Amino acid sequence: MSDLSAVKALIFDVFGTVVDWRTSLITDFMWWGKGRGINADWTALVDGWRGMYVASMQDVREHPERGYVMLDDLHRRSLEKLVEKFAIKGLTDTDLDHLTKGWHRLNPWPDSVAGLTRLKTKFVIAPLSNGNVALLTNMAKFAGLPWDLIMSAELFEHYKPDPETYLGAAKLLGLKPEQVMMVAAHNGDLAAAQKYGLKTAFVARPTEYGPLQKVDFDATGNWDIIAKDFGGIADKLGC
Repeated sequence: MSDLSAVKALIFDVFGTVVDWRTSLITDFMWWGKGRGINADWTALVDGWRGMYVASMQDVREHPERGYVMLDDLHRRSLEKLVEKFAIKGLTDTDLDHLTKGWHRLNPWPDSVAGLTRLKTKFVIAPLSNGNVALLTNMAKFAGLPWDLIMSAELFEHYKPDPETYLGAAKLLGLKPEQVMMVAAHNGDLAAAQKYGLKTAFVARPTEYGPLQKVDFDATGNWDIIAKDFGGIADKLGC
């Protein structure tokens, strides 16, 4: 482990790293659909929805003339396409809003809250997520995530892995990049953070995508910390 004595703040990827989005959404929608008498392949919908995530943000990146579009709106656009694709009938505008806000109601991984609480005793902790501010705030309330503040791509009007996100987070915290550690279950996120001077911590979430998981079973970069969960990160940082 490299010298981490200068680190003052930990910032976290959220979807997949802090919260179990796939299981949360599938379970939420199955119970909701059953109560409404709406039959759908909710697993296929959720997997398809996440599958459109990167492309939707890339479209924003490629068309700056259209302005920044926050993730709630991108999620809603993607959902409307999937509802049509899967021929899900009987959904009102209110229903589509409820489903879109399913991303606000995600459950944490079993180690997340306890691990974050330990890390908070020594460091400033905050998300650095592509989720918008309202989404991340509502999620924190729902899941009991003890953030010190909310940092979102929306604040910088750039999605990760654009440099404006990582460097913007350090600037907002009044810190140098090397005083900030990015925590993620995704090697690509950490590679970008490391490129821009941040410290890095990897925690594996091998069931994030269920049977569709293809990458990120293990650390593939020279990260400063590699741990099995947030408790392991806290151990290595003396919390």
